[in-house]
Amino acid sequence: MRTNRKTDVLLVVDFQNDFITGSLAVNGAEELVGITNKYLKLFRKAVLSKDRHKADHPSFKEQGGPWPAHCVDNTYGVEIHSGISFPDNIMVASVDKGWHEEAYSAFDRTGLDTMLKTMGVKRIFICGLATDYCIKATTLDAIEKTKADVFLLTDAIKAVNINEDDGDKAIKEMTDAGAVLITLKDLED
Repeated sequence: MRTNRKTDVLLVVDFQNDFITGSLAVNGAEELVGITNKYLKLFRKAVLSKDRHKADHPSFKEQGGPWPAHCVDNTYGVEIHSGISFPDNIMVASVDKGWHEEAYSAFDRTGLDTMLKTMGVKRIFICGLATDYCIKATTLDAIEKTKADVFLLTDAIKAVNINEDDGDKAIKEMTDAGAVLITLKDLED
C-alpha cells in the first residue's frame, strides 16, 4: 500500500514528554520515536494531538481524579518529545485536548473532524500513545465522525496496560469497529 500525499494524514496521538519519560510514562514508549519518524517521512500531512491541562485539572489525583499530574500547560511534560523529527515537506497541524475535563479522544471538542474534512482527508493513519486510552478513543471517533478509512499503525503504539491485556482488548474493539491494522512494512511495499 502506498500513501496518498494529498488525501492521507498521519495522526500522531499524544507523543508528549510526560507520556514517554515523565509523570505518566507508558512502558516502552521511547522505543516508538524511530518508527514514528519513519512514518512521518511517508506523509505530507500530519496532525499532532496534545493532552494539555491546567495545574488543578480534575483528572489529577490531587483533585480526586485517577491520574498523576501530567501534561500541565507551560511545562516540559506537555511538549512533543524532542526525538520527533518533522521533514521539511510535511504540513503539520495540531489540536489540544483535555483542558477542562479529561478527554481521551483527539476529536473531543477540538474541531479535528472539521480540520480533516477541510484538508480533504480520505484515509487516517493513527499512531502514538496510549493504545488502551487515547488511541482507542481517537480511533473509534475517527471511524464514527469521519468518512475516512482508518488505519491503526500497530508498530507505533503502546498501551498503559493497567490490566495485562488492556491493549489487546482495545485493539480488538478498534478492529471490530472497522479499523484496519497495518505496520510500516505494509506502507513501504
